[in-house]
Amino acid sequence: MKYQSLAVIFIIIILPISMILTAYVQNQVQTLQLQISYDTKLTNSTYDALKAFQLNALNSSTSDLANSKLRDIEASVNTFFNSMASNFNMAGYNKDILQNYVPAVVYTMYDGYYIYSPFTNTLEEDDEGATYTNGEKVYGLKPYIFYSCRYKTSSIDVVITYTLDNYITVQGSINNNPVYRYGYLIEPSNITGSGSSIQYRGVTISPSEVLREDVAYPQEDGTIRKISNCPYVKINGIKYYNDGGTWFSMLNGTRYDQSNVFKEENDSAIKYYQDARDFTNWVRTNLGDLSSANAVDSVTGEKIDSFGNYEIFSSESDKSIEDPDSNFNQQRQAVIRYSIEKNLSVAIANYNRYSGETSANFQMPKLQEDEWEKIINNISIISFMQGISIGGKVYNGYSIVTNTVNEEVVNTDSIYLITSDGQYHKATDTDIGNNVTSAYLNLDFERKSVTNNVGINYYYPHNEMGCYSSIVSQSAVDVPENIYEYMAEKGGTVAQAYFTALGRERYSMYKTNNNPTELFKEFSTP
Repeated sequence: MKYQSLAVIFIIIILPISMILTAYVQNQVQTLQLQISYDTKLTNSTYDALKAFQLNALNSSTSDLANSKLRDIEASVNTFFNSMASNFNMAGYNKDILQNYVPAVVYTMYDGYYIYSPFTNTLEEDDEGATYTNGEKVYGLKPYIFYSCRYKTSSIDVVITYTLDNYITVQGSINNNPVYRYGYLIEPSNITGSGSSIQYRGVTISPSEVLREDVAYPQEDGTIRKISNCPYVKINGIKYYNDGGTWFSMLNGTRYDQSNVFKEENDSAIKYYQDARDFTNWVRTNLGDLSSANAVDSVTGEKIDSFGNYEIFSSESDKSIEDPDSNFNQQRQAVIRYSIEKNLSVAIANYNRYSGETSANFQMPKLQEDEWEKIINNISIISFMQGISIGGKVYNGYSIVTNTVNEEVVNTDSIYLITSDGQYHKATDTDIGNNVTSAYLNLDFERKSVTNNVGINYYYPHNEMGCYSSIVSQSAVDVPENIYEYMAEKGGTVAQAYFTALGRERYSMYKTNNNPTELFKEFSTP
């Protein structure tokens, strides 16, 4: 056979195959590009939602209250879907269509979480004037779910509610006696001294401090009044400012004078360490033998086997209870993850009954370990989008965006240190000297807004400049595995300012367990 004939036969055989392979490869590339594009759009929309939640919380004096929090989250959800509609508009999807491909959006808060997903409304027959009908499908926030776990032994039957830090609530019965206690957990042996002389890990806690920041508000004539370096105290998440002897608070940009007279000198840090030591001693006395193996389902009472078997609150020879790798933190993280996985899986699986516009099978994707690490330690939004065809496959994506600047939780990296050169730094700044003058919550350095009849005016509560290498580029920042040990080794004014601010801000946070009347007595002048 001639070479020309062989060449023709080769072309006849290979050409179709190469064309098919080329088309297949091109289709796979287009599918991959589309998936990356959708991932980016979903992440951008989730980020927009978190930013909206953050901005609303920053400029609202009631952001910690339940009704205000719901308002901020609902506004954030609207931002998410509006951003989705804008990002996907070129692909031909509008807001109503995209909602059919979003089985759930999760908002993780300080002591629990909300899931935004569809549900069916029920209506009593005699409920006149209702704004919805019986059996109506509604997209909305489901009831708040706490990070709780029930533990049961022969003498103990309690529900422990965990949080994103070392604060817990214990409810139930011990030896048939009802119990309701709450507080922060801290290693008692790390605290020495008493009264106004307290040391934590060998670092002296400032017994009293006067907190100051700039505050602005509109006056009756429409002008903006700004008070520089105004003394204030923070009680149950609300700041009270001293204007020449008259104390006032700010509510959504409006000044409200108070009848109470408070002490300017703040001893919240001392109270935090004392109360945490006392509470931890109580927990170890009454729950010291409680094990992760004692965890049971809150409804059925059946044992939960996935938590392993280790004592949760007992003293460990090589670590403190507040350390990241302690048994307590291991159990805290396991409970948070178990609760979110369980309820989110149900919400996404149930979405199949509501997704009439698509035939996709909605399922809970497997999140990576580093993603869970972010979720169980920070305020987060988790968004899911599934069921959209992207050529060679069906899109199944999710996005996780965390927020470290908020009033919900005071994390170990939430404290900024101010130095005598007029700059503020992250607490783990490698170049920071021993010239720290004070420390505040990172939220206090964010820009605030105040509105009058002219428009919106902006100001900063603190006039210090952020250290470029620490705050902006973050090129000179350590990432310690255990910041408590890191600070104790550093010592000096850095450790003193950090531990004092951490205790003060945690003690001053809003919590549903707090008794405002008793707190007012603590901070009021005799």
